[in-house]
Amino acid sequence: MQDNPQISEIDYKKKYDLKQMELDSLLEITQAINNNMSEKNLYKIYEFTIRANLNVSRLLLCVNEIGEWQNKVVFGVEGDALSKMDEAFYEIEEVTPLVKKEHSGFEWIVPVKHKKKLLAVVLVARKEEDHDELNITFLQAISNLIIVAIENKRLARTQLEEEAFKKELEIAKGVQKLLFPEVLPNGHRLKMEASYLPHHSIGGDYYDYIPINANQFLLCIADVSGKGIPAAIMMSNFQASLHTLLRQTSNLTEIVEALNFQIMENSKGDQFITFFGAIYDHSLDTLVYVNSGHNPPFLVNEKGEFRALTEGSTVLGAFEELPFVNEGFIDNLEGFTLFAYTDGLTETESPQDTELGSEPIEDYFKKNYKKSLEQIHTDILQIVDDFRGTRPYRDDITLLSCKVEAR
Repeated sequence: MQDNPQISEIDYKKKYDLKQMELDSLLEITQAINNNMSEKNLYKIYEFTIRANLNVSRLLLCVNEIGEWQNKVVFGVEGDALSKMDEAFYEIEEVTPLVKKEHSGFEWIVPVKHKKKLLAVVLVARKEEDHDELNITFLQAISNLIIVAIENKRLARTQLEEEAFKKELEIAKGVQKLLFPEVLPNGHRLKMEASYLPHHSIGGDYYDYIPINANQFLLCIADVSGKGIPAAIMMSNFQASLHTLLRQTSNLTEIVEALNFQIMENSKGDQFITFFGAIYDHSLDTLVYVNSGHNPPFLVNEKGEFRALTEGSTVLGAFEELPFVNEGFIDNLEGFTLFAYTDGLTETESPQDTELGSEPIEDYFKKNYKKSLEQIHTDILQIVDDFRGTRPYRDDITLLSCKVEAR
């Protein structure tokens, strides 16, 4: 018995039309990708193509975005079924048939991979009345085309963002470098030393030495809340404001109140700064200082008398108006050694989760203030390293010291 030639011709035409449809669909998707269409629209084209050209009753496209599986295309699936998805689906390496009753009505799971990396999985089922086999090959092709294109777009976007961040980082590092004085005094009577250990490539610590006139100079140290680029920008504004104010007045109370106003204007209360500033007068042998919520610096005069410099105000930027400002005043101070630091020093943690605290630093300074400033810094940083062991630093560490020799 011979085959019916009319049926064969119909089957052939049907297969030809199907192949033509598949090619047209793939071409349309390729053009959409080349036209840089958004991810949202690419997913819409994907859904439309599947629903128009495959007899599919239900479909779920789950995409792995930075380690988190997200449902991007869903139709014919009840909400309950989504919450009961088997996590084992996300580990399947090959096209796998499923039992409808056991897997929320899905017949197949199709993994989408690129360079051995699983990017997505497609769960799919035919319409109940459709007895033709599901064209898994076409489903795989269109899924790979869409998902790999979206993954490449994401990687390209990530790369652009990283490049932009690197440029911002370089700018911020350059800005921060300009915050610190290029040279500190190292004369016969006045010497200063600074050490800066950033926890990240950009920190929020700041120190400065600013000559006011022939007899007076200001030294200061500060720490802004937060880290990274926002902290560097905030501290840059702070430094500029401080230098501007010092050209107008040497009254520390006025300076601190103005700085507090500037910080509130810039940060709207989202950031604050701890600050210690002191003005020494060589002709009067006096030190005036304000400590705005900063770790108290230590001072030992030429007689060996020790004190912690605690007078001042609360942190800057926390209140629209400072509730109080008290200036510390020390007279008859012909010679002294002062040591200041940021809280990254005392908050260093040991392997046993205990903080270093200020006592070991204070004890060391009382006994060794006569040493050179460079040696004091070296010794204190060694104390920190011995204490933390293999534990990493938690924060930036800045040390600032000043020695004025008696006449």
